[in-house]
Amino acid sequence: MITLLYFARLREALGTGREELALPSGINTLGALRDHLSKRGDAWAREMADGRNLRAAVNQDVAAADTPIKDGDEIAFFPPVTGG
Repeated sequence: MITLLYFARLREALGTGREELALPSGINTLGALRDHLSKRGDAWAREMADGRNLRAAVNQDVAAADTPIKDGDEIAFFPPVTGG
């Protein structure tokens, strides 16, 4: 199982801030997980689309699409944040 966290506009668009998910067979990178989630359709397809500017963290470390993931990981998705 992995824990997925969704922040800001994602939480609103997807209708959830957290879920537990059995890691699907063959999904072993953050990019593969994002693609898998996008196949849920509707808001998931829109928010997880490749061209959508989206950040992610694995176990509270900012991560890239090629970052490995495994059972027990906590994965957070959030929009980019700007500040001054």
